[in-house]
Amino acid sequence: MPEESNSHGDHIAESSVHHVVHIDESFLPEVERSMQELPRLLTTGAGRESCCIFRVPQSLSEINKKAYHPYIVSIGPFHHGKTQFQMIQEQKWWFLGDLLLLAESKRVVLNDFFEAVALMEKEIRKSYSETLELDGRDLIRMMVLDGCFIIELFCQVASIVLADLDDPFLTIAKKVPADPHNPLSTMAWVFPFLMRDLLRLKNQIPYFVLQKLFDLSRPAHVLEKYYDKEGKHLLDLFRLSYIPDCKEEVRRPSRFFHLIQSAKKLDQAGVKFKPRKTHSILDVKFRNGVLKIRALTIDDFLSPLFLNFVAFEQCYRDSSKYITTYATLMGCLINTPADAGFLGDHKIIENYFGTDKEVARFFNNVRKDVAFDIHRTYLSKVFEEVNEIYQNYWHARWAGSMQAYFNTPWSFMSAAVAVSLLLLAMTQTFYTVYQNYKPADPPK
Repeated sequence: MPEESNSHGDHIAESSVHHVVHIDESFLPEVERSMQELPRLLTTGAGRESCCIFRVPQSLSEINKKAYHPYIVSIGPFHHGKTQFQMIQEQKWWFLGDLLLLAESKRVVLNDFFEAVALMEKEIRKSYSETLELDGRDLIRMMVLDGCFIIELFCQVASIVLADLDDPFLTIAKKVPADPHNPLSTMAWVFPFLMRDLLRLKNQIPYFVLQKLFDLSRPAHVLEKYYDKEGKHLLDLFRLSYIPDCKEEVRRPSRFFHLIQSAKKLDQAGVKFKPRKTHSILDVKFRNGVLKIRALTIDDFLSPLFLNFVAFEQCYRDSSKYITTYATLMGCLINTPADAGFLGDHKIIENYFGTDKEVARFFNNVRKDVAFDIHRTYLSKVFEEVNEIYQNYWHARWAGSMQAYFNTPWSFMSAAVAVSLLLLAMTQTFYTVYQNYKPADPPK
């Protein structure tokens, strides 16, 4: 027995040797240090509700690289300090000065802005998906400068666009006119580029920072009658302005729940297209075989805006997917340049973007590599009902063809004979080719 026991013990010892992993102890300090350091590119808080500002995923940015990068102004930390934005960075101080002149009526000075934002530093850092390398002082300074720039810029744009309206917001904005020495005020090309850059996902600061700075510099009641939505940042605020008064819903599986066909194919199946007069371009209706869609103007402003909307909906965990759903619908309808032209003829697409080919390419790209659940959308019913009409139409056409060709015994026999002759011809061709090309028998 002892001999048997020793043998068993030797087996265990031998087996254990095969599972030993030798670790170089000099490597341990680096491992421990890496485990203790906070992740930089994607923090552990990136999946929380507070995290709402992200770099665009590579799978999306590679498809439409230009749509996500700012051109002339950096907002927030992701592009901070880059030389290409230096011109506008210097001009931000002009806008800050204009805002401070207005804030004097409330006896608010620059230090009040810094102190208010400093109290929010922890929440500001939680808003970004990456660990911010800026120290507290630099971060607060950046938030105040960028936030005041955005607020004053919008006030100046509003005073230009709505100059003839009797509006309390404009009355507040005009109390201190824009500095005539500010060169940006005289350059017509600047404002459109600024507005585009302010609506890039990577180019955001938290909305609660903007709200605090606005409240400090202007009467609290100024915007009350204008807006009842509060986004996570400026891009999200604009996104919410497109959302219609209909809820996303979860529907039961159905054989009609799949992506719809292109506009030209649906037209062949009897689906009609009409422009719809409604507040939101996302408000799509399908009733009695008619698909009603509000006219959509495609231009150099809307196209990158939609791409950044979709990127935000893909990254932020608590976001609804309204823009993603609408973009998927339009991508289905506009599969080819002919589809784009067809919807243009029906006053649903207004093309200031380029050729029909470019419009088709845009809608094909906007829905690439995005997560989309057709059973959980605000347009689930539209997808289902359009597919039902389309499939029933082609089933009816097939049934009609069958009846036309096989409604008598003679027509059935004629078709059967034709199919038999075709099969015989194919068989004969095969054997002819085989005899000519078959390998020779090996020598015996």
